[in-house]
Amino acid sequence: LPHGYEGQGPEHSSARPERYLQLCADYNMQVCVPSNPAQMFHLLRRQMLRPYRKPLIIITPKSLLRHKESVSSLDELTSGTYQVVIGDDTITKPDEVSRVVFCSGKIFYELKAARKEHKIKDIALVRIEQLYPFPHEAFKAQIELYKNTKEVVWCQEEPSNQGAWHRIQHYLLRHLQPHQKLSDAQRASAASPAGGYMGLHNVRQKEVIETALSVGN
Repeated sequence: LPHGYEGQGPEHSSARPERYLQLCADYNMQVCVPSNPAQMFHLLRRQMLRPYRKPLIIITPKSLLRHKESVSSLDELTSGTYQVVIGDDTITKPDEVSRVVFCSGKIFYELKAARKEHKIKDIALVRIEQLYPFPHEAFKAQIELYKNTKEVVWCQEEPSNQGAWHRIQHYLLRHLQPHQKLSDAQRASAASPAGGYMGLHNVRQKEVIETALSVGN
């Protein structure tokens, strides 16, 4: 399902992931957001090789088909498995990280670009590539890796009454350390999935990114 906020209007932006997540219970389906070619390959391969069949919902933006950062090596395609959570391999000193931002989909690449632009070294970006069934153990491992971090953020492109936020926030809270606080970076609640023109989209997208990284605060 095409899904990604690119300034093309409501019908081009949202695959309504919240509606699929609302239907999820008793491990009846899978809702995944692969962020690179290797992830897509291993996800489809996993679906075919598993000894059981469950519906698979894949949510991905068209722009990642041509995004210069969304690439995979041949080794990544020929080895490994689907990663339900992808950690931040640029972080060498997790004890010095002040904030961990969790996200899904193409907004990861925009967060990564903004982090580089502002020369931020103490914020980790972690991708949750499977929204349901929620990857509890993999998420918990990331929280334990950044156990000294006080700020945990969920960042999404969708308005706060849409997207994954309401469906997974209790999962996120379940694994936080007592000293950690969960906050969010997302568009304000709205009746429409997205704005109707590029200028408004750019303003809202910038606000989401700046909130997630505390740029200008």
